[in-house]
Amino acid sequence: MPRKSTSSSYRALPLYEDDSNDTDDIMSAVRSQQEMLHKQDESLDVLGNSAARLGQISLEISEELQVQNKMLDDMGNELDDADINLEIVTRKTQELIQKSGGCKYFSIIVVLCLVVVILFFLIVYT
Repeated sequence: MPRKSTSSSYRALPLYEDDSNDTDDIMSAVRSQQEMLHKQDESLDVLGNSAARLGQISLEISEELQVQNKMLDDMGNELDDADINLEIVTRKTQELIQKSGGCKYFSIIVVLCLVVVILFFLIVYT
């Protein structure tokens, strides 16, 4: 059997039906990924700025705490000094009471002061 010439009747089929649609889809996907990367970069910039601000605030808080700790230490030292002075005054008062005759004379002085106050109110309100 003789063979017929097939050169003009057949045409090669492309591997993909529509190459232009695939190229558009790939370009769209690339653009989408670039947009996502851009948004992520913006989000990372915002996060970085927030972290830097948080670091600055923490440094300011640390400095403020150091100042307040120094103030508390100074106040503690002053309270210790006042406590020592109060103990000295209390001890001297106790010595004075004992030298003046003990609680007996002290009680008499307190009672006389009360009598004076009562007499003053009686004079004023009568």
